[in-house]
Parts: sequence; structure tokens; C-alpha cells
Amino acid sequence: MTKLAFLGLGVMGYPMAGHLASAGHDVCVYNRTAAKAEGWVKEHGGTSAPTPREAAEGAECVMACVGNDDDLRSVCLGEDGAFAGMEKGAVFVDHTTVSAQVTEELYAAAKEAGIGYVDAPISGGQAGAENGQLSIMCGGDEDVYAKAEPVMETYAKLCRRIGESGAGQMTKMCNQIAIAGLVQGLSEALHFAEKAGLDGRAVVEVISQGAAGSWQMANRYETMLDDQFEHGFAVDWMRKDLGICLKTGDENGASLPVTALVDQYYKDVQKMGGGRWDTSSLIKRLRKLG
Repeated sequence: MTKLAFLGLGVMGYPMAGHLASAGHDVCVYNRTAAKAEGWVKEHGGTSAPTPREAAEGAECVMACVGNDDDLRSVCLGEDGAFAGMEKGAVFVDHTTVSAQVTEELYAAAKEAGIGYVDAPISGGQAGAENGQLSIMCGGDEDVYAKAEPVMETYAKLCRRIGESGAGQMTKMCNQIAIAGLVQGLSEALHFAEKAGLDGRAVVEVISQGAAGSWQMANRYETMLDDQFEHGFAVDWMRKDLGICLKTGDENGASLPVTALVDQYYKDVQKMGGGRWDTSSLIKRLRKLG
């Protein structure tokens, strides 16, 4: 049994922390809304703490899965931040999708405090978190990653160190860039099928078995055809991620024309009131256009 802390109990963090408890670890949780942390303890056991610092005290490994750069800074730094409560040699694992800049900043702060730091963004959606089947892409020092890997494997289908600090976040950007184009392509294909008077389900049954097949097609085509968009990663969060991708692309010289275009399409979805719809709602924009 390992003493662990988990900071952030959203749709991803709540089940991830639950897997750690189910594996027999001693888990202390923190959430900005304390009632959610208390509910998690009632369901899974363990303990909750009123601050990240108190949750992290005595923990060998501290995981975080929060919203954005500022949220991550707030749980790491300051008098009540996790770093202030962690012992030298402990490891902080960030599962949030954030910028390379904040990763660099927090890696340096952790190193100065004698704490290991792994950037470990995740892919697989809410279902992946609930089923313990996440893909985890990591950056950080090899020896630090080696300490954290056995813990992360509790809720991972695949966990891999890609390179030095920041490599995990850069890989997550690749993931979001690929998804943006895939979802737009799938939306256009299904919209075209509707306009052509075809049975969308029959179309997908055939094309999904060939080169057009993808996770997005297999897991989202039915809800897209049924005009249901409450089944995954929200548009607001996707725009946050794509903003990080586009900013980083400007800095490193990568050309991302499709990503930039799809980001604007998601902006249109937000204007339709779809900020909390899942990312497959791009098809709803096409239907509105005609």
C-alpha cells in the first residue's frame, strides 16, 4: 500500500482516484468543492483534506487533474500548495492538459524543492477514466518517471515516457491536433450521407472496416446521427487545448491550418450555445448551415 494524494475530482479525476483506492492504496483527495471530496470518501474510503498542501503531506506520489494552467499553479504553489507539503523525493504527476510554459515553470519549482515532476496528460475520455483504460503520455526525468509509472498503470491502458520534461504535454498537443481533423472529417462524412439520403448507420458499418475507421467513428457516430452531444470532452475544453496547440505552433514554426480552421468551427458551436456539448457536435454546425 502506498500513501497517495489526488487533487481534482472532475469527470476524469474522480474515477482515476477511485482506481487507486480500489488497488489498495491509501488515498487522500482534495477538490475545490469540498462536498465532492467528501462524497468520494464515502464511496471509496480514504480521506479528504481542505488544502492541496494537507492532502500531499506524507504522500509518496501526488496526482493532479484540474482545469487549466492557473488551476494547476494554484494547487502546486503557495503556502497551501501541494509542493509546500511534499517531502523531498516525493513525485508530483500532472494529468492536466496545460501549456509547455507552465510545465517548465512547475518542473523547475519542483526540482528546486527536491520533488520529482512528471507531466502526464491523458487521453481516452470519461469512459477511459472509468474503465481504467487511459493512454498516458509522459515527460520527465527517467528515474522520476520510473517511480510514478506503477501508480499510473492502475488506470492506464498504455503509459509511456516520451522524453524529457514537457514531452508529455507536446504529445497531448499532437493528440488534440489529430482529433480536431478527424472529428471534422467524420462530421462532414455523416452530413454528406444525410444529404445523399443514405442510411448513416449502414454507411458507417461499411466504411469503419476500411481505411476510414477510427476511435471517433466507432464511439461517436451513433450519438452524432441521433443529434446527442452529452457524451464526452466538452467544446470549451477542446478550444482551450487547441489554443495551446496553435500558440505552441506559432512558437516552434509548425504549420497547423486545419487545426486553426476547426478551432474556428468550434467557436461557431460555442456561439450556438454548445460550449458544454461534446466535441462531436461539429456536425450540428453543418446541419445548421444546411
